[in-house]
Amino acid sequence: MFGSSSGAALALDAANVGVPIQRLVLYEAPFIVDDGRPPIASDFLARLTELFAKGRRGDAVKMFMKLMDVPAPVVFVMQLLPLWRKLKTVAHTLPYDISIVQDHERGRPLRRDRWSAVSVPTLVMNGGKSPGWMHTAMRSLAAVLPDAQYRTLAGQTHMLRAKAIAPVITSYALNDLATLSLAKES
Repeated sequence: MFGSSSGAALALDAANVGVPIQRLVLYEAPFIVDDGRPPIASDFLARLTELFAKGRRGDAVKMFMKLMDVPAPVVFVMQLLPLWRKLKTVAHTLPYDISIVQDHERGRPLRRDRWSAVSVPTLVMNGGKSPGWMHTAMRSLAAVLPDAQYRTLAGQTHMLRAKAIAPVITSYALNDLATLSLAKES
């Protein structure tokens, strides 16, 4: 099973409750585990949900983009592109994303027992061009999982390219990571 961003957190929770999975590949679950980035505001989800209740999808997307550190000028330009309409169309999923990850975005270390039932081999990764707080979070996640490896996918950011991850998933499924050019970090 592969999960990226909040999908990584969801895949991890699925494995923890016993969904039959043979191997996990997790990419950049957006956990904040130290002071490398400000934690999510305690009322973020409530404010986001309120925007949807008022029919303000565009404002909800802007709020989420700000949380993701997307610069304001970039968000402004995005609003002028066809992409913005698509983002607003799927914006109703943002509260689900936040619900899945918010407890792990508080700037506190991950609990060692949180995913102790995850017994499958797990590959935990981040992109080589991703911010330092993400590297710290993924190293921390790998450290608390019973059977995990931590790797960095060279040249990638949070906006992962399918061409970069597909061979990793295939090789991991075949238990042949030695053939990949990943940067291994311990």
